[in-house]
Amino acid sequence: MEVIQTPIDGLLVIQPQVFRDARGYFVETYNEQRYREAGIAVRFVQDNQSCSSFGVVRGLHFQRPPYTQAKLVCCTQGKVLDVAVDLRHDSPTFGQWYSVELTGENHLQFFIPRGFAHGFSVLSDSATFTYKCDNLYHPEADGGILLSDPDLNIDWKIPAELRILSDKDKKHPLLKDLPNIF
Repeated sequence: MEVIQTPIDGLLVIQPQVFRDARGYFVETYNEQRYREAGIAVRFVQDNQSCSSFGVVRGLHFQRPPYTQAKLVCCTQGKVLDVAVDLRHDSPTFGQWYSVELTGENHLQFFIPRGFAHGFSVLSDSATFTYKCDNLYHPEADGGILLSDPDLNIDWKIPAELRILSDKDKKHPLLKDLPNIF
């Protein structure tokens, strides 16, 4: 596997090795020892999966301390634009975001450490999205940032009028209105 550094410290893109032949392909999607050797020393305790249709945008979500989560995410079918926003106030990249296209074809993974908000938009007819978390989900620790925050100016690759959002995601505050929680 290849680990690709991003401009934001700790945020990593992972390209696992894919073995293809006439039968299809095989890919090792996670191996604790290999990830530890690559500097990702995280113990994952929960796996999640969602299936969404074109235009769905989920996010930008995070869990407040003490229930923060690191995530290892991938798209197993379809195509998504995955986005992480640095919420670590002591970071030189606080408030900056990075995005990567994850597809069922490219097998890329995105490692998002604790202290980030996370979201994705579905760019294909449908997409199956999976993620590993290093902490259990706690509804009382739910937090978010408005995905259309003008200060972030994230291009979700979906026109605003075609975006499908949950009621919860429509009501998140702007980044500048969040208290210093990380």
